[in-house]
Amino acid sequence: MADRIWNFNPGPATLPLPVLQKAKEEIPNYAGTGMAVMELSHRSKEYAAIHAEAKNLLVDLFGIPENFKVLLLQGGSSLQFAMIPMNLLGEGKSSDYIITGSWSKKAIKEAKILGSAKVAGSSEEAKFNKIPKQNELTLDPNAVYVHITSNNTIAGTQWHTFPDTGNVPLVADMCSDILSRKVDFSKFDLIYASAQKNLGPAGVTVAIISDELAAKCRNDIPTLLKYATHIEKDSTFNTPPTYSIYIVKLVLEWIKESGGLEGIEKTNQAKGKLLYETIDGHKEFYRGTVEHDSRSLMNATFRLPTEDLEAKFLSEAASAGFGGLKGHRSVGGIRVSMYNAMPLKGIQELTDFMKEFAKKNG
Repeated sequence: MADRIWNFNPGPATLPLPVLQKAKEEIPNYAGTGMAVMELSHRSKEYAAIHAEAKNLLVDLFGIPENFKVLLLQGGSSLQFAMIPMNLLGEGKSSDYIITGSWSKKAIKEAKILGSAKVAGSSEEAKFNKIPKQNELTLDPNAVYVHITSNNTIAGTQWHTFPDTGNVPLVADMCSDILSRKVDFSKFDLIYASAQKNLGPAGVTVAIISDELAAKCRNDIPTLLKYATHIEKDSTFNTPPTYSIYIVKLVLEWIKESGGLEGIEKTNQAKGKLLYETIDGHKEFYRGTVEHDSRSLMNATFRLPTEDLEAKFLSEAASAGFGGLKGHRSVGGIRVSMYNAMPLKGIQELTDFMKEFAKKNG
């Protein structure tokens, strides 16, 4: 659509245009009900079908094994920071956290309120410009779980090889790269992600938990904060974020029509290759902030020679129809968020702009 920009916001982020168009068409009267989806009772058969289809699509596309439960929750990843230790930690138990950015720091902060949480590895001394190597980790074989953040939206780093935690369950915050690539579920016991980057709008958080880990969860905590409650009630113990879940269903349908995760991953690889080749091809002007083997395919970060040039870049980019490129306020610079819904064409046009900007201002 001519009046839409290339939206590089880090979250809430761009959604596939076909999803927005279908949602627009269905707002006044969903499936002949005479009501919008957000007006449907969450106990109605019409909403139940939406809920079930969203879960089924997620299972099929992500390859979730039968011994995992899919939950559609509220509270964002930030609530999961507390729910995980609340359910799993107790007296005499401890957890390991690998710190790779702001979000993993927030996660361990919550865990320390509720129990013992140790730093098993960190890239903070390197200003989070890399993912720690396996030999840099100090993992406790008796930990209840190991927690990682698979992709770091602020720092621009991503786990490309997940850590070996032995027999200790691996828990992953995949908020910003879920469904961007295939995942080996044998490595994980809990994956969680708020939707507003790769899955849909803000309001719903997906939690995928193994039966084995769920069986270890505590029962002496508030009802709404128990994973067991949401497993038993199929995520409808209280009113779920129905419209957000409906949009997630549409996004999952779009992923399926786009070739599933194989097609999505291929496109994401092509986008990352094009953008990073443009950065590396203009080293005198654009400087990547992340070590090459830790570069994210979801959030690419780089700097220009001066902050004045960065301000000029952002201003001219906005005028040219590229929005949301300002780096996080804590680190500055430029950040290109290129989640699943950002088409290759968007990166092609952005890199053309980058080349021309460097030519004029280098």
